[in-house]
Amino acid sequence: MDRETFRRAAALSDALTARWYAPVSDAMREFGISTPARRAAFIAQIRHESGSFTQLVESFNYAPAALAIFSRVPASLRAYLGRHPDEKTVPQARQQEIANLAYGGRYGNGDANSGDGWRFRGRGLKQITFHDNYAACGRALGVDLLANPDLLATDDVLAARSAGWYWSANGCNEAADAGDFAKTTRIINGPAMDQQAKRETYYAAAKTALGLA
Repeated sequence: MDRETFRRAAALSDALTARWYAPVSDAMREFGISTPARRAAFIAQIRHESGSFTQLVESFNYAPAALAIFSRVPASLRAYLGRHPDEKTVPQARQQEIANLAYGGRYGNGDANSGDGWRFRGRGLKQITFHDNYAACGRALGVDLLANPDLLATDDVLAARSAGWYWSANGCNEAADAGDFAKTTRIINGPAMDQQAKRETYYAAAKTALGLA
């Protein structure tokens, strides 16, 4: 896949193409994302997860009603924790509270008081989340992500490799081979199928650029 094909598949500016072409291409080679079908699905999913390759750290800047997506954030706290009418963004202290409630006590994270929900919030092009995923990803990539989780947000190579690792380790190549794009969403985002219509739009664009449509 050459640079221009990648630019069109991901609908990127020239600057973002220059930034991400090599890391993403190398990650795809490393993790067997080696066919147009696999690449189209991968590019579409990481484009969505990363805000079109611009966001490497998960934001918890939610309006109160939107916090309903987190079953562990009590309804009684959503008005307080969510974005207030006079705020452009939720202050970091409340974003931390949201993350710790939403992700506490799951997949190796300690409870909400441990701070693990914020510590192991989504990072990288895939938005790797939770203690156990950081541990497994770090072992696979040869870096200590438990001690240094921000590496996935500050090192573009690791941001891309972490996405490739998750994709390969969780069976997304096989789902892409079968043409089951919805399954790749379930693997990446869970049964809620968050914003699947938008993901499908990205997938269609990537397939066109890669000669599949």
